Amino acid sequence: MTDRKVLVTGGAGFVGATLVEQLAAAGPVRVLDDLSTGRADSVTGIRGAQLMVGSVLDEDAVSSALDGVDAVFHLASRGVRYSIHAPRETHDVNATGTLTLLEASRRAGIRRFVYVSSSEVYGSAQTVPMNELHPTLPNTVYGGSKLAGEAYARAYHRTYGLPTVTVRLFNTYGPRSHHEGDSGEVIPKFLLRARNGLPPLVFGDGAQTRDFTFVTDIARGMVAAAAADEAIGETINLGSGKEISITELASRILRLTGHGDLDPEYRAPRPGDVHRLLADATKARKLLRWAPSVDLGEGLQRLCAWHEAVGTDWSAALAEDAEINWTAGGI
Repeated sequence: MTDRKVLVTGGAGFVGATLVEQLAAAGPVRVLDDLSTGRADSVTGIRGAQLMVGSVLDEDAVSSALDGVDAVFHLASRGVRYSIHAPRETHDVNATGTLTLLEASRRAGIRRFVYVSSSEVYGSAQTVPMNELHPTLPNTVYGGSKLAGEAYARAYHRTYGLPTVTVRLFNTYGPRSHHEGDSGEVIPKFLLRARNGLPPLVFGDGAQTRDFTFVTDIARGMVAAAAADEAIGETINLGSGKEISITELASRILRLTGHGDLDPEYRAPRPGDVHRLLADATKARKLLRWAPSVDLGEGLQRLCAWHEAVGTDWSAALAEDAEINWTAGGI
């Protein structure tokens, strides 16, 4: 990537900013982000990164962002919980926004387009581990809209020769991960409550499982996808290949934070939740020479250390939390 100028859409977000950090070590990186969930200071502190505030739905903003760019990493999207209460906007950003960016990239002669998809396109596991041929039966509009984006990326490769790669991320965690509002995800939300001496909230029976990968490993996989010619036209899982139940995850975080005496608090299931996810990342090992290097235990310790380093105010952060984070009003 050292000879390329790179665009990262959604680069001010949790995963995007980590990707920008890795890319900026090798050359200039432009970020297009509407800052709906991302933070400007996640980018402005990275040497070699340039932030442009704008939406992937704005054709003029997209055209300006692509000027002089050789490679695109497309992460900009609305999230899974957001899609529960705003399905149309989620479709617009995730599906139509992807189509807008693909068409502009084709016109600009982009040399590599990495579309960042999600394990949510699969729905719940029917067989495990889940390889790229597993049926795609998404539970939510988020999953459906990400699958639409995949289809558009493949179509632009097959019809127009645009060199696209699709990577499907399984659950990602690490520094900058969101606890707040409808962006909040399970590990940061559990950690937030534990740090405040409160039991983690588990929606459903807690037997549902997830496959977690540390964010620096995920970013490294995306960089590898842009560099590997063998990956062009392919769809590739990025996941650890290990699963943990949500109840066990809650218990681990309680023990890690010195609150092993607490038990999780169980609530009614969330709408659209999948029951099981477990990645088969054989293809990533073969085509990208990629494998995760940070296991869950080390990753959780790194996340705690990062919060310590940035001086997270856990009491103030709790005020940003929404226990019910899939409705517009949080109730």
